Amino acid sequence: MRGAVREREFREFAEARQAQLRRSAYLLYGDWYQAQDLTRTVLMKLYAAWGRVRRDGNVDAYSRTILTRTFIDQQRKGGWREEPVSEPPPQSATVPVAPEVHMMMREALMELSPRYRAVLVLRFWEDWTVEQTAHALRVTPGTVKSQSARGLARLRVIVENMNSEGTVR
Repeated sequence: MRGAVREREFREFAEARQAQLRRSAYLLYGDWYQAQDLTRTVLMKLYAAWGRVRRDGNVDAYSRTILTRTFIDQQRKGGWREEPVSEPPPQSATVPVAPEVHMMMREALMELSPRYRAVLVLRFWEDWTVEQTAHALRVTPGTVKSQSARGLARLRVIVENMNSEGTVR
């Protein structure tokens, strides 16, 4: 009986959070297929630790930590190649953004290093605190602050260059 309850709890969590995890993974990779693969990997790792994670409490934070660490590990190992895709992103449940602005920001994010991209996605897309981001990335809060500042500065330069080249207005 306990196994059936565990399975049901995990299935409910996975169904409720899969789309959100996939959107975050897309922001990290810029590719829906890689985002789907990363989401599946996260859910497999989460399932393996489900009993402990469920007892400990914050399953959402744990799943995002797995997502971020797995992404960073795959980037270190050179497991993925970043290639732009022509697929439109799925509709977001947040504030509507003009499609050209959305595409420009996605392209700009892809220009950043994986570490800067991970910090910015966690801090500003997922709305995590400096401390939560530091824990997920296994760095100090000072590193998160400096990488946030450098990543945002780099992102501004990239966007300004895109605008000055006439890519997006």
